[in-house]
Formats: sequence, C-alpha cells, structure tokens
Amino acid sequence: MSAELVWFAAGLIGAGLLAGFVGGLFGIGGGVVVVPALYFVLTALGVPEDIRMHVAVGTSLSTIISTSWRSLAAHTKAGAVDYDILKAWAPWITVGALLGAVAAGFASTEVLLIVFGAGLLLIAAQMGLGTPDWRVAQAMPTGAPRAALGGGIGFFSAMMGIGGGAFGVTLMTLCGRPIHRAVATASGFGAAIALPATLGYVVAGWGREGLPPYSLGFVSVPGLLALAALTAITAPVGARLSHRLPQLTLKRAFAGLLALVALNMLREALS
Repeated sequence: MSAELVWFAAGLIGAGLLAGFVGGLFGIGGGVVVVPALYFVLTALGVPEDIRMHVAVGTSLSTIISTSWRSLAAHTKAGAVDYDILKAWAPWITVGALLGAVAAGFASTEVLLIVFGAGLLLIAAQMGLGTPDWRVAQAMPTGAPRAALGGGIGFFSAMMGIGGGAFGVTLMTLCGRPIHRAVATASGFGAAIALPATLGYVVAGWGREGLPPYSLGFVSVPGLLALAALTAITAPVGARLSHRLPQLTLKRAFAGLLALVALNMLREALS
C-alpha cells in the first residue's frame, strides 16, 4: 500500500470514530466533524485545491444515506416521528438539496469553505447559546415560507455536507415542537437530503482530474465504506455517555471547538 493510501486510511479512521462518537453524544450529524477532517486529510495528501472541499462534502453526504435511514427507522419504531411535518417538508428539502449539489459543482473551493464556515458558526452558536425553550411561533410555517425554509435547509445542507438535523431541529423547536419529536423528525430531513445530493456530487465530479483513488465523481468510495462502518461503532458509545456526562457543559465546550474549526475554515477561504 502506498504512503498516500496509508495516510488517507488513517485520516478516515480518526474522522469516522470521532464523528460517530460526537453524533451519539450530542445528537448532531457527523458531517460537522467529517467535512473539516477530510478537508485537511485531502490537503495533506496533495489533492488539488480546486476539488478537495468538493470531495470532503460529497463523501460526507454519502455516509448520511444509510445513517439517516437507520435513524429514521429507529425513531419511527419508537413512535417519535411527526410524519405530517416530514411529508410536507421533504419535497422542498429534496429540491433544495438537488439545487445545492448543482450549485456546489460550479462553486469554487473558497465558496464552499465560506458556506461551511458560516453555517458551522451558526450551529456552534445554537449549541452554545440556544435552549429548547426558545419560541418564535406556535406552529410550523406553511405555504411559501415552508417552501423557502425547506429549500434553504436542503440547499445549504448539501453545500455543507451535513444531514440537515442541526437546522431542522432548531427550526422545529423554535416553532413549538418538543425537542424529542424535533430530533426524530429531523432524521427524515437527512434522508431527504443525502441521496439526491450525493448523486449530484457524483455527476458533478465525474471525470475530474486529481480525484483520490477509487472515487465516483466527488465521492470517495473508500471514504464512504470506512466512515459508514466506523461511525456505527462509536455512535452507541457516545449515546450511552450522553446520559452520564454533564450535557450542558459538554455542549458549550464542543460549541467552542466548532467555532474555532469554523473560523479556521473561513481563514482558509480568505487566505
């Protein structure tokens, strides 16, 4: 095995184990960990600058296909998913995800870094400062606001490489949905985003020069397989620890770390 593949494998192992643990501990998608980790691994491996963020985002989205559907099935079995919300919002989220993948195919690495960094700062602020008791409405939006917000969740999640859970949970709790229902229903948002967005990244990156070994467009197949397996190992560990550790303190500390990662990504884009 070449040194390049050894380093790529080591980076995938670290990102996968950490992403699964963080997802289980805090209930957020692993994309917030996987994307920056993969970006810096691909940088170290010398993947061309103009495609490395695309590969990181596309590969992250591909891992969400299976995890989001497994999560949705588990929440459905527990009776926690609000399917009225999911059925009304999923079409708009899917359209937004497709548009986001198309836009990413034309976007530069700098643009994707700025979108990811800005979005991650918002997620960090919500984790560190927000509370489930905040409300701006007593019901979910309908009509044109639903189309705009749903499309926006899909669009920016596809450009960031995340499942939409962070945005979806925040929106639903602000609109009066209980936190456990919001988390369960938002797992369906990930299912609506991941497959169409991944296919978009495959098509957008097909035949591009400088891709990592064994890639389908902007999706690294070894990355998909390794990350999917590794996150499944550590997610239950994080979930068990979430009931034993001081969640508020941990969330605020992790929010601070996410903010630093976000600022570093923005620095990469602007330097």
